[in-house]
Amino acid sequence: QVQLVESGGGLVQAGGSLRLSCAASGSTFSSYGLAWFRQAPGKEREFVATIRWTGNTYYTDSVKGRFTISRDNAKNTVYRQMNSLKPVDTAVYYCAAGRPIQSALTDTTAYYYWGQGTQVTVSS
Repeated sequence: QVQLVESGGGLVQAGGSLRLSCAASGSTFSSYGLAWFRQAPGKEREFVATIRWTGNTYYTDSVKGRFTISRDNAKNTVYRQMNSLKPVDTAVYYCAAGRPIQSALTDTTAYYYWGQGTQVTVSS
């Protein structure tokens, strides 16, 4: 069982930066793939980025070069640094943990555990 708690959301102007954190409980944290998804009002939850237990990272095209996902297994924490934020990045951001196969990295159904979500609002 893994419990995830996000923090670091808030309001920022376009072009600004935010760093989100997701702290996890559980002794097997290092064996999980960790991901960030987001859900804007009226839209489906969408994949943003993931970091596998190997350290390999993958990003959706719209955030490449702007967002960076990282993990600290000693602290059971995954981070996402978001730079050059745009109003379209406004959403509730969710942390997720699972062991998806390569072809399912972006699927919400491939992740077993979810955080409560944290709001990120980017003003123009």
